[in-house]
Amino acid sequence: MRPRWCERMGLINLLLRDPLTFVLVAVPLLYSVILHELAHGWVAWRMGDPTAKMMGRLSLNPLRHLDPVGTLMLFFVGFGWARPVPVNFENLRGTRGEMILVSSAGIIVNTILAFLSILLLRLLAPTEQSIAGTALYFMAQINIILAAFNLIPIPPLDGSKILMGFLPDRFRYSFSRLEPYGFFIIIALLLFGILTPLIDLFRWIIVLIIGLFIF
Repeated sequence: MRPRWCERMGLINLLLRDPLTFVLVAVPLLYSVILHELAHGWVAWRMGDPTAKMMGRLSLNPLRHLDPVGTLMLFFVGFGWARPVPVNFENLRGTRGEMILVSSAGIIVNTILAFLSILLLRLLAPTEQSIAGTALYFMAQINIILAAFNLIPIPPLDGSKILMGFLPDRFRYSFSRLEPYGFFIIIALLLFGILTPLIDLFRWIIVLIIGLFIF
């Protein structure tokens, strides 16, 4: 069963229908996942953890970030990922708020990118067939999906680390032990469509928040 949000993306249809536009759209879409990871590392660095900076991950060079499988998923499924930026939460100043802020940084960046794309769509009013209109549409949709998907509270997604920032220590450790199995849990739940209502709910909330500032 393919989730409804996946069916709406139409990236493969765009590739088959207009390869040139697909190539031009690909660059900003790839940087959506790169900026997501870069945000985690930058915020962590500003809060005392130099791990990402020391490993050269505070860079816009796509070769330092792209994951082959995550990149293919972005274009074929409608969501994807870059190689996670390493963050050592023990280097932070120790407050739960910092853990929550570092974990939510990528989601915030994707939401901002979606907001800017929708704002430009309204201000410029490009035609749906134009490259600008197509690029802005997919930028908005992909970034909303990326933000919504990463809000899922299953390790290793950002939503799990945000949740752990609120959990008591004894529950946080037990929850973190799911991380080695989290990817398989997420894939299984996606294949059976179990996560679709949750992703749609997060999408609705993100669109609602963006709409408060635009409409």
